[in-house]
Amino acid sequence: MKIFSTGLASLASLMVFIAFNACAAYPDKPIRLIVGSAPGGAPDVLMRTLGMQMSKQMGVPIVIENKPGASYVISTMDLVRSAPDGYTLAYGNVVSLATNVSLLSKIPYSVEKDLTLIANALRVVNLLVVNNDMPVNSVQELIAYAKKNPGKVVFGSDGNGTTSHLGMEYLRSLVQIDLLHVPYKSAPAMLTDLMGGSVQVALSNTPVSGPHVQAGRMRGIGITDNKRSPTFPTIPTVAEQGLAGYEVVAWGGLVGPANMPVEIVKRLNAEVLKALQEPELIEKFKSFGAEVSGSTPEEFTELSRRETAKWAEVIKRSGAKID
Repeated sequence: MKIFSTGLASLASLMVFIAFNACAAYPDKPIRLIVGSAPGGAPDVLMRTLGMQMSKQMGVPIVIENKPGASYVISTMDLVRSAPDGYTLAYGNVVSLATNVSLLSKIPYSVEKDLTLIANALRVVNLLVVNNDMPVNSVQELIAYAKKNPGKVVFGSDGNGTTSHLGMEYLRSLVQIDLLHVPYKSAPAMLTDLMGGSVQVALSNTPVSGPHVQAGRMRGIGITDNKRSPTFPTIPTVAEQGLAGYEVVAWGGLVGPANMPVEIVKRLNAEVLKALQEPELIEKFKSFGAEVSGSTPEEFTELSRRETAKWAEVIKRSGAKID
């Protein structure tokens, strides 16, 4: 029995030694970063920027792999099935970590049981934009127009469950207007149709819609933050146009599979926070309408829980649940 116990102790020590050395050597090969949106969308642009900076810091390539569709379920499930060794990460955001919980009747993963939240990295507000042919220049004018044309105004979104979708559901449930929803797989595709006239109105992340507004290809009539954007100072918030308390902010950062080694999580968190302090990255984010927003893993987890509760109420009130 003593020999057997000694053998188990030696085996346990060996496993700890191997795990420690694996963490100490991390990373020694490329890291895959899964992004659940198409190339060119706000998450893609921002994660590529963060990935490039972290790659410089860590000395290994960080390879972006786009897997759009199904409200980030496809990308999240790819992550869930991956080894928890720090070499497969994903962009986790308000959709995959909050709204999906209440929006989807059947969600194939658990945020708390299947994922490791590493660090929030950014916050992005939305612009309420309209096609240039729409005869509205404010939120109140849009509401009045929609009430005169019930069921005839089409709003596009980046996909079911995104802030682009639920933000509009939130708005129309508050003011009781009837809009037709058309979900897209990506923001660029949706905005192309908005500029072409197939879609009349949308909420869209500022990194993607902002340049079109600045170029005059569509009009911005409202900001969804609780304060005006320094990038678009002349566009009033939706809240100050009669919808007090209205706020729709997208956020996101790095997540990994469950059971990642604590030391690797700490290392990745530190690298994200270091990257977010780089003036060049801050300016790059700002140019796309995004703000840096670092956090500890614990703060990221709390953000996910708080937003899950908020959007559960919005989904219940709007009836936006997906079977």
